[in-house]
Amino acid sequence: MNLIRTAMLLAFMTALFMGIGLLIGGRGGMMIALLIAIAMNAFSYWNSDRLVLRMYDAQEVDARSAPEYYGIVRDLAANAGLPMPRVYVINNPQPNAFATGRNPQNAAVAASTGLLQMLTYDEVAGVMAHELAHVQNRDTLTMTLTATLAGAISMLGNFAFLFGGNRENNNPLGFIGTLTAMIVAPFAAMMVQMAVSRTREYSADRRGAEICGQPLALASALRKIAGAAHHVPNAAAERNPATAHMFIINPLSGERMDNLFSTHPATENRIAALEDMASSVSRPSTRVAQPATATRKTRSVPSTGWGRDRSEPPKGPWS
Repeated sequence: MNLIRTAMLLAFMTALFMGIGLLIGGRGGMMIALLIAIAMNAFSYWNSDRLVLRMYDAQEVDARSAPEYYGIVRDLAANAGLPMPRVYVINNPQPNAFATGRNPQNAAVAASTGLLQMLTYDEVAGVMAHELAHVQNRDTLTMTLTATLAGAISMLGNFAFLFGGNRENNNPLGFIGTLTAMIVAPFAAMMVQMAVSRTREYSADRRGAEICGQPLALASALRKIAGAAHHVPNAAAERNPATAHMFIINPLSGERMDNLFSTHPATENRIAALEDMASSVSRPSTRVAQPATATRKTRSVPSTGWGRDRSEPPKGPWS
């Protein structure tokens, strides 16, 4: 079913891309847009995860450089019956996280240093379980492709004035078509992002709570992240707004309402759903185990950033 939905989404985004091309450059523009869309679909399928990780300068970590964080993801992946994903850290003060990859065998999860500093062990486990739920539900391919194509459509709309609106480009609607493309392109891309993200977050919250066994820990994490995310700027996300729907909480400023123009459901509604889930089931007696080598110390990232100088072994936030 997810494969069919992804194919339908790609077909819709391709048709949208062609429609914008038609408005800007007539039939010639439509054919050029079709060729670009086909090339982008193929490229995005194989490389969109790398593109997104590069946008946020994510650094891959392992059991040596981030033993406790890596151990959380490893144990959660085992709980969910998933292959071990690649694990990344984003050096960003805003607490947030996302998952990417075309399938569970090629998945990656990323958390910001702000998230690792602010949240407790159980809350981080809840967040990473949520991201692994996206992987298990195969949301990551759809969400990553949408981010890539939505960014391209928005950019195409921004270029409309440069390439449209004159007689030479056979634009059937002239300046009106160009103006329509400028308005419709980013709005349509935004609407697709909303449709993709909003319905999937509730499902990932529920499945993530099942994976980590602690709905209230995930609820607490959402509360903390939402409280800080709108006060701590995320410059990389502001430069790449088409990726906003990939994060567990919208990283852009000013998006708090659960309305048509929000890429995420209201955090309060998500927390309420998790609290209802916790109250309707008996609480599990088990939790995600810490790696055997980890100790429960004060959890904070060193002030110099992720890791320390080269004279010392790299350390994770709880090492």
